[in-house]
Amino acid sequence: MANLEGKEVTITGNMIFEPVLEEGVFRFDCSGSDRSAAFPSLSFTDTKLRDTPVMIHKVPVYLPTFKCVDEQQIVSIELPIGTSFYGTGEVSGQLERTGKRIFTWNTDAWGYGSGTTSLYQSHPWVLAVLPSGEALGVLADTTHRCEIDLRKESTVQILAPASYPVITFGPFASPTAVLISLSHAIGTVLMPPKWSLGYHQCRWSYDSDVRVFQVAKTFRKKGIPCDVVWMDIDYMDGFRCFTFDKERFPNPQLLVNDLHLNGFKAIWMLDPGIKQEEGYFVYDSGSKNDVWVQKADGKPYVGEVWPGACVFPDFTQKKTRTWWAELVKEFMSNGVDGIWNDMNEPAVFKTVTKTMPSSNIHRGDEELGGCQNHLHYHNVYGMLMARSTYEGMRLGKENKRPFVLTRAGFIGSQRYAATWTGDNLSNWEHLHMSLSMVLQLGLSGQALSGPDIGGFAGNATPKLFGRWMGMGAMFPFCRGHSEAGTVDHEPWSFGEECEEVCRLALLRRYRLIPHIYTLFYMAHTKGTPVAAPTFFSDPKDPYLRQVENSFLLGPVLIHASTVPVGGSDQLRQVFPRGIWLRFDFDDAHPDLPTLYLQGGSMIPVGPPIQHVGEANPTDDLSLIMALNEDGKAEGVFFEDDGDGNEFIQGEYLLTYYVAQLQSSVVTVKISKTEGFWKRPERRLHVHLLLGGGAMLDAWGKDGEVIEIKMPSEPEVSTLISASEKKYKIRLESAKPIPDVEEVSGKKGMELSKTPVELKSGDWLLKVVPWIGGRMISMTHLPSGTQWLHSRVEMDGYEEYGGVEYRSCGCSEEYAVTERNLEQAGETESLKLEGDIGGGLVLERQIKILKDDPTVLRIDSGIIARNVGAGSGGFSRLVCLRVHPMFTLLHPTEVFVTFVSINGFKHEVWPESGEQLFEGDLRPNGEWMLVDRCLGLGLVNQFNVDEVYKCLIHWGTGTVNLELWSEERPVSKQSPLRISHAYEVRPIS
Repeated sequence: MANLEGKEVTITGNMIFEPVLEEGVFRFDCSGSDRSAAFPSLSFTDTKLRDTPVMIHKVPVYLPTFKCVDEQQIVSIELPIGTSFYGTGEVSGQLERTGKRIFTWNTDAWGYGSGTTSLYQSHPWVLAVLPSGEALGVLADTTHRCEIDLRKESTVQILAPASYPVITFGPFASPTAVLISLSHAIGTVLMPPKWSLGYHQCRWSYDSDVRVFQVAKTFRKKGIPCDVVWMDIDYMDGFRCFTFDKERFPNPQLLVNDLHLNGFKAIWMLDPGIKQEEGYFVYDSGSKNDVWVQKADGKPYVGEVWPGACVFPDFTQKKTRTWWAELVKEFMSNGVDGIWNDMNEPAVFKTVTKTMPSSNIHRGDEELGGCQNHLHYHNVYGMLMARSTYEGMRLGKENKRPFVLTRAGFIGSQRYAATWTGDNLSNWEHLHMSLSMVLQLGLSGQALSGPDIGGFAGNATPKLFGRWMGMGAMFPFCRGHSEAGTVDHEPWSFGEECEEVCRLALLRRYRLIPHIYTLFYMAHTKGTPVAAPTFFSDPKDPYLRQVENSFLLGPVLIHASTVPVGGSDQLRQVFPRGIWLRFDFDDAHPDLPTLYLQGGSMIPVGPPIQHVGEANPTDDLSLIMALNEDGKAEGVFFEDDGDGNEFIQGEYLLTYYVAQLQSSVVTVKISKTEGFWKRPERRLHVHLLLGGGAMLDAWGKDGEVIEIKMPSEPEVSTLISASEKKYKIRLESAKPIPDVEEVSGKKGMELSKTPVELKSGDWLLKVVPWIGGRMISMTHLPSGTQWLHSRVEMDGYEEYGGVEYRSCGCSEEYAVTERNLEQAGETESLKLEGDIGGGLVLERQIKILKDDPTVLRIDSGIIARNVGAGSGGFSRLVCLRVHPMFTLLHPTEVFVTFVSINGFKHEVWPESGEQLFEGDLRPNGEWMLVDRCLGLGLVNQFNVDEVYKCLIHWGTGTVNLELWSEERPVSKQSPLRISHAYEVRPIS
């Protein structure tokens, strides 16, 4: 962008285009010079595919426009009214992204909420489903921080530092066709080892090899399927990567051998933060090879993570990736089966941005973009680390498929690693949200993903855990995980009823693994999704586009209840057009999802087993099928050795089965096969669904024709009636998980019931009326901005009754004394009260007035209810301290501004640390938290006469704007009060 004599120049116009990759794919740039100057693509498997035109004469249907201003490039694509938006990668909130805005900036987002706009991964990608059912994909091919704005109807707007190309895919006939075309650009998901599709058990942390093996043995003893146990950071010697604690994990090879003998794999964590310590072999070798990320002055950057002061490998350099891969190769000799890359956004402690400074230098290879600052490489740091780990595992075990799990990633990282949805919370909102998050990752190219089942932070309840396991057992990646300080989260930890539901859910998953494994082969070779939204069955149906309680595993439709009341049997079920027939494995239960097979389909299933390697290759194979209106069905089954690379050379068997109804006989046979793998000698068990769960069975030899004689219509009706009766009896006799919503534990750690929602005017609040009485979410509805999102048991909006941190008021039990939440048109309010001892209560009223709906008001006070006569009617010395912890969506783009009582204007930036303002330096009744990216300011107004001092404390991705009263005793006649309000204003 030009700048003449200090004047800003805005350039606008239509983008120029050229066809790339294949028919229907176009690259758009603002100008020819921008095209030539574009950085290499890190999302494409080969940047030449993006940079080389192809000979196609078609022109794009939709032409983007651009505007360049203030070194920012804004691209807009207008689509037909009624277009629905999806994709955008790892995002929280609703499935349909229409009306949302996200920012691609990899962030350590512990305890994120539904309104969080940046999580651990960046996918600058939008899947637009047109009213016709056709679909268009839009990729902003930039590694920089990127804003994707879908708030304007049927318009995609992308804003990022200039200049960058935009790639469009389609419009093609279906969303699936767009994903297939996208995979030709960014690659397909890695082919996972078959064992990785089993259940994984993890915790931060299993503190010793004794505890690890105890957990593994309990799975086998209780008959609960599981294939993998994970080791979090505490297996290391002082959090030093590639080391083992000599007391707690003295012989990792022996532990792994024992696990292998019992059918388990072992996965170990590796973080990017390397302890800065001479004599530590990783630090010494890294320093010798000059592999560390540098500061602007050329010296290694040092930031604090788990081991303390750490340096960070610069994975943008080939020499660093080779160095890391060699470390991984050597690490594999301990019997390591898989590696978990965590904290690789990269996360850094004790810094407001939660990551390293943008001025840091990465000496990248030329094919990646050359030497650039951290802003350029931040979003791909995690992907490049996962790539290095993947390559090291290939060196360590050449005949095995690597399994890597990464927290941070970029579009294209599915080529190297699986992922999970990060540090979620143990609550019903996160259970519900996990379904949409897994689907969005799949719609953005990452097919191998899942949440921490049961929630990472906080204590799950039995029903929450059981429901989560029921649904999570159907996700592509299936792992339970929980953080330190929570109650045990193994399947048997929540009572017999929950244990039984978990057992049934995982046995069901293991029977479906032949089908899931086949779906992954198709995803790996063709780019099709493994888990897909329900509307993929009928993209033309607008009603299906917002369905969030069901999803597809190929032709299997899964209906799951994600709310505390009502099981899947009471769920209002929505079906796409066509025939959908219910089936199960005699495991129907109200707390388990309900499964349906699409008419015209056939899926392979296996026997009930406890781990993937348990079944013998010569065991029977089962096919479940449902005929369509024409009396036909077809299906496919992929098989190979499950963990090698020989399938690439054709050492596999892909069998296509077909069924046809003719003259009351259904004939099942093989239509074609692929691959050189020899078909095992086995029986084939065919289940023909009739409806209502009823089915006909037939046996034969796999490879030969099998015939099923269809009964008469009255006989079919009798079979269906008997099956539905049996199904109803199973549901009624099943032991439901108790409705226990509170878990015992240390005071201050118990979970509440569902938070109280206060919604009126411009505001949606979530308040937890329990220990501490805190507000955990504060969302401004017009802008969709969530200023507060915290864990249930700490942070958020709190108030204290003393000057020391987390003093009285934080740990006392609160009660709701008054609520007015559903009186439309009236003042919406919630009043809380907590006993802080000595005859004192801390009282808070939160309200939104009908005549001023843009403002959220909070009136708080320390009130004397009863004080001793010997005190002269006064309490102990107290101070009311208002302590809101606001989340910084864009930590480097925020500051606090105010005019002080003495008339001076202040701007306080994160670099200033903690600042206290007293006397005439206090804000004159108002201060504002400004987010320049959002163009919004959160204004906090207060009564100066009630506020003695104001404190700003910048944390890691947070800021506290605290109001303190004076410090004094109170009586019944002289309470301490602070009345203040919040309002969101646009800023220029």
